[in-house]
Amino acid sequence: MFCPNCGAAVQGRFCAKCGTAVEGSAASAGPAEGATPGAQAYGTGAAPGAQPYNAAAGGMSDNVASALCYALGLITGILFLVLAPYNQNRLIRFHAFQSIFLNAAWILFWIVETMIAIVMPWYVMTVVSLIGLLVALGFLALWLVLMFKAYNNEKLKLPIIGDLAEKQA
Repeated sequence: MFCPNCGAAVQGRFCAKCGTAVEGSAASAGPAEGATPGAQAYGTGAAPGAQPYNAAAGGMSDNVASALCYALGLITGILFLVLAPYNQNRLIRFHAFQSIFLNAAWILFWIVETMIAIVMPWYVMTVVSLIGLLVALGFLALWLVLMFKAYNNEKLKLPIIGDLAEKQA
C-alpha cells in the first residue's frame, strides 16, 4: 500500500513519512471508479509502478536545497542551517556553511577594497576599483559554478573555505 498524500510505502494504518491515516486497502488498491487508466493519485508524485519521490520532509530534494544555499548568500545559508529537515543533512549543511563563508570573504574583500580606494589618490583608486571589478566578476562566476555543481549533486570544495565548511558540517 502507498500513502495517498506523499506516495510512501505504508505498513499499517498510518504513513510513517507524513502521518496520514490510510484506510484499509482503499489507499492504493487501484484507481478509483471512472479514473483514467494509468492516471496517478493526486500528490503521489510518481507514475504508476515507479518508486515514490524521495525528497526531504519539506518537499525539496537535496540537490535543490544545496543549490539554494548559495542563492541569496548569507540569508539562504543561515536559513538552511535553521530549517529542521535540512539542517540534519550533512551535504546541505556543507553547502550552507560554504555559502556563508564565501559571502563573508566577499564582504571582507569589499570592505578592504573600499577602504583602500578611499585613502588613495584618484589614479590609484581607479586601478584598485578596476581590480575590484575583476574580482567581483570572479566571485560572480564562482557563485554560479557552485550553484550549478550543487544542483548536479557534485561537491565542489573551495581551498580554504571548503575545509572550514566541511569541519562545521
